[in-house]
Amino acid sequence: MHLCHPGCHHGPSRRQMLAMLSAAGASAVGLRYALAQGEEWMIDTHHHIYPPRYVSANLQRIMADTRTLPANAYTSWSPKLALEQMDKANVRTAIVSMTSPGVWWNNDEEARTWARECNEFGAGMARDYPGRFGMFAAIPLPDTEGSLRETAYALDTLKLDGIGLLTSYAGKPLGDASFGPVLEELNRRKVAVFVHPTMSCCGMAINGVDAPTIDFPTDTTRTITSLAFSGAFARYPDIKFIFSHGGGTMPMIVQRFGSVGRNFTPEEMKQALPDGFEAMVKRQYYDIASVAMNPGGIAAVLNLIPASQLFYGSDAPFGSTTVIADRLAKFALSPGEIKAIRRENALRLFPRYAV
Repeated sequence: MHLCHPGCHHGPSRRQMLAMLSAAGASAVGLRYALAQGEEWMIDTHHHIYPPRYVSANLQRIMADTRTLPANAYTSWSPKLALEQMDKANVRTAIVSMTSPGVWWNNDEEARTWARECNEFGAGMARDYPGRFGMFAAIPLPDTEGSLRETAYALDTLKLDGIGLLTSYAGKPLGDASFGPVLEELNRRKVAVFVHPTMSCCGMAINGVDAPTIDFPTDTTRTITSLAFSGAFARYPDIKFIFSHGGGTMPMIVQRFGSVGRNFTPEEMKQALPDGFEAMVKRQYYDIASVAMNPGGIAAVLNLIPASQLFYGSDAPFGSTTVIADRLAKFALSPGEIKAIRRENALRLFPRYAV
């Protein structure tokens, strides 16, 4: 990995500058990026896109899943809007992803079509704006064959940065044995896997409360627990999991998992979690989207998770790139640790964005 010496910066090369300005039409967005300097530039690993054809065909499904934003929040999204949000916070690169409800609605062929559409759109953004965008590819889980095929296309042909998964599919968390063949392939490829929450299998409607408010962080905790106690973390150690929102509620209730071991034999525990639950979750990666807004929540994250495992994440277009950046600057961490969260940790996984 190329590390910057004191006083230097990873500014764009002249060739990258010209390509970016050409793609952006020499807009103010491109100009601001071209002039960005200093030590505070960031890589955003939690940034969502809404490809127009996907949105047009699935708008009602998208709105039924979140129920928090008006339709024009999705239909008016564009790469230019993403760049504007990035430039406000000095985000050089956003590694984008699809979000809940994803691409699968009980129809494998349809899901394969939407995964390909979204991945090619993201790859097009990366070509049009060199250095500004990467992507975690969508795959059509729980369709195993389609997911394996799209993984190969996304990584080998489109050269995307990793795979984006939801926390559960058809009511099953990611540690479920049915997802084993896909996880085995991702482990073989030593892939980075961004995990975003979705509506849980077990949510209860509460009048006046949007379901994602509770179900999203809860489903993240559920899938981390599933991956841990099923032994999936141990079986697939070369997957670089990145969990959203600081790991959901897991850091706040981590002490409760110590009692789970009573349900397993010593041999089973040694196989699944040889060093224990806490040690296993500390090896994974987490972004600070949303949780950085909660002093108690981020305190729990920083108390449990090493700074070396944390990434800046904005949750754009839902979250503010600047507010999360401002909160990060005020964390009770050393300047080196804050710099690591801003970009150096991400560069270990995605070194091509260092230059």
